[in-house]
Amino acid sequence: MSYTVPEPKIFACTQSQELGQKIAKSYGADLGKVIFSRYSDGEFQPSFEESIRGARIFIIGSTHPGPENLMEMLLMLDAAKRASARHITAVMPYFGWARQDRKDKPRVPIAAKLVAKMLETAGATRIITMDLHADQIQGFFEKPVDHLFASTLFLPYLKKLKLDNLTIASPDMGGSKRAYAYSKALGSDVVICYKQRAKANVIEHMELIGEVEDRNVVLVDDMVDTAGTLTKAADLMMERGARSVRAITTHGLLSGNAFERIENSRLEELIITDSIPARQQSDKVRVLSCADLFSDVMHRVHHNTSIASKFLM
Repeated sequence: MSYTVPEPKIFACTQSQELGQKIAKSYGADLGKVIFSRYSDGEFQPSFEESIRGARIFIIGSTHPGPENLMEMLLMLDAAKRASARHITAVMPYFGWARQDRKDKPRVPIAAKLVAKMLETAGATRIITMDLHADQIQGFFEKPVDHLFASTLFLPYLKKLKLDNLTIASPDMGGSKRAYAYSKALGSDVVICYKQRAKANVIEHMELIGEVEDRNVVLVDDMVDTAGTLTKAADLMMERGARSVRAITTHGLLSGNAFERIENSRLEELIITDSIPARQQSDKVRVLSCADLFSDVMHRVHHNTSIASKFLM
């Protein structure tokens, strides 16, 4: 007797509805219906409007600040667990709170570990995410984590540009491993920016390690927040004789006056993914969708096939 694996059900948190629609369409499914009831004081309650008993379900939601985005994911996981879903996968294109991955001074939390434990307690049996701020965050989970790399999106784009004299740059020492991986794939040189911070999001001093004169430079990073580092690095490289400077960053937080900084900088363009909904538009910001990447991995996870081809770095 043959057995057909039932198709999974796909849902999305409110902050990731647009991306959820794209992923579901790419998967060849409809996005499941969830209703959020809201109280006047801001409290909310999700409700699955269809049976999920015994099903494999995927819940799509990035957990960028504010904290209600994480709370939505936790409540949906708990609701799915209590509705007797068989497998509950949290699909988190952006894993928020990941910059707090260690104690870098006394009396501070390790928020990334706390979030990992909350997700598991709420009911997640698997995590699918992309370009974690620190690879070791995978070790905070006791459940399987599929850590995807946006290089599968960015490398084809960079190759299409056919830039000569290409140099890959990291905006800080911590991103050097990522920069070297891109340079190996593209056969290019690498330069590193060394920066000292006065405080969070404020750069006191930046210096360049390597030569960029007459080079087309591409800065690579996992996220862009206020865009202070990227724009300062771009301006510094142009002052040192670079032909052009582009930046590719997976997660476009783009908070504060980030768009204004980008518009006024010497960046040729900033390429990001749609892991986080864009706050506004800019002619300098190009968005590559990660929907096909996640839908493909979700399909492979559901049918228990390898996802090794999605790990280019």
